[in-house]
Amino acid sequence: MISQCHLQVRTYECDSYGHVNNANYLNYLEYGRYEFLKDIGFDYPAAIKAGYGVYVARVEIDYKRAALPDDQLTIKSWPVKKGAVSGIIAQEILRGEELLVEAKVTWAFVDSRGVPAKIPPEFDRPGLKPEKP
Repeated sequence: MISQCHLQVRTYECDSYGHVNNANYLNYLEYGRYEFLKDIGFDYPAAIKAGYGVYVARVEIDYKRAALPDDQLTIKSWPVKKGAVSGIIAQEILRGEELLVEAKVTWAFVDSRGVPAKIPPEFDRPGLKPEKP
């Protein structure tokens, strides 16, 4: 399943060159992953309340094109790998059909101490696992 969400670039996210500052793409990707989790039925607030979290362990980003003020962006997110405690979500940021950013985000499920923990059944949603081709 590919989750999609949308946002509009705000002027304050842009740098002196007039395009989105590279660090702001991390916020866009975070927003996309949160929407992805909601789309697959993962209750993030309940996981936090139960003493768990989903930490980002690694982010790989390839910047292809610059986003500009007022651009309407689409963020696509989908799982590419899942283990017992961690996985990888692939993401793209597009302006229309034009690819601006490709990313792979490695995440880990953690307990209240921040230690990697096996995902309990109530949070282990099928959508975290990639679909078979």
